Amino acid sequence: MSYTLSRKEEQVMKILWQLEKAFVKEIIEELPNPKPPYNTISSIVRKLESEGHIGHEAFGKTHRYFPILKEKQYKKFAFKSLMNDYFKNSHKELLSYFVKEEKLSKSDIAQILDDLKKTDS
Repeated sequence: MSYTLSRKEEQVMKILWQLEKAFVKEIIEELPNPKPPYNTISSIVRKLESEGHIGHEAFGKTHRYFPILKEKQYKKFAFKSLMNDYFKNSHKELLSYFVKEEKLSKSDIAQILDDLKKTDS
C-alpha cells in the first residue's frame, strides 16, 4: 500500500496522531496562522478517509476523525521513499550526506557506533 501524502495531508495526519481524535474545527485550531478555510480542511479529511488513512465516528451531522494509518507505518514508508529517491537505497550515501552536508561530528559518529554495538549485543 502506498502512503504518499501531500504536505497538507501530512500536516492533518500529524495533528490526528497527536490528538488521537478530532473534529475538523479542532484540527484547524492546531494549524498555524493564517488558518485555512473550514471547507479546505474538511475536503482534505474526506480525501484521507476515502483513501483509508483515517476513520470517523458520527455525532449527528458532524464527525470526529481518528487515524487508521499509524504514524510508525507512515514514517517507515516515508523513510524508505527518501532512501530510494535521494540516496539510491544506499545507507552509505545517506551517512555520507549527513557527514558532508549536515556536518555530523566525529563524536556524533562515535556515539552512533557505540549505540550500534549495544544493539548487536
